[in-house]
Amino acid sequence: MTILSRTEIEPAGGVALWRQIADAIRLDIVGGKLESGDRLDGELPLAERFGVNRHTVRRAIAVLVEEGVLRAEHGRGTFVAEARRLSYPIGRRTRFSEGLAGQVRERRGQLLSSRIERASARLAAALQVKPGTRLLRQETISFADGRPLARATGWLPEARFSGFDAAYLEAGSVTLALRRYGIEDYSRGSTRISARHATLDEAQALKLAPGSVVLVSDAVDLDMDGTPIHAMLTRFPADRLELVV
Repeated sequence: MTILSRTEIEPAGGVALWRQIADAIRLDIVGGKLESGDRLDGELPLAERFGVNRHTVRRAIAVLVEEGVLRAEHGRGTFVAEARRLSYPIGRRTRFSEGLAGQVRERRGQLLSSRIERASARLAAALQVKPGTRLLRQETISFADGRPLARATGWLPEARFSGFDAAYLEAGSVTLALRRYGIEDYSRGSTRISARHATLDEAQALKLAPGSVVLVSDAVDLDMDGTPIHAMLTRFPADRLELVV
């Protein structure tokens, strides 16, 4: 197991000790040091490992149980509930509907909200439009086998994609909705990947414990003429999915 020194578990950047311990246990799981069904060390050994009291360890474990990463069995202990992460490839052709093929049975998207907003300088540069251009902003969440797996914010030029929200609602995916606008295929222009703790809204949407880690993909898609059509900021639960570049 990963051993944290005392300095590594001191509060840093406002991150509580129990949250850092929960993250360390998650890393043991996603790194393969703990497999599905493995029994977690007891509270006392974990408290000694991290140099904290048992109450702090108990809170970290409770969060992971609530999140579904661990399961508690009365009289037996705490076990790893799910160690397998899905793999989502990031490449020239990145599709949520295709990237998880063979790993899950059912995939679907849900539109949370849609509105018009003016392009900021950053979005204008990404979509190659003038600052202030009207963009359609969509908030969506994607599910795999009923579990929320991606929380996304997308922007499309309204002049070209008027009514895209209705098309997405009917089609249930960006790829199928784009076909309503004559775009049979498209490619990934750029992707920037980072990681951070989930915001409260993201944790609620993805059914995560507060402070869970999310992978963030900041991407732009192009039509086959090379024109930017869609800018996206997508957040994935780090302990459910890995991004493969």
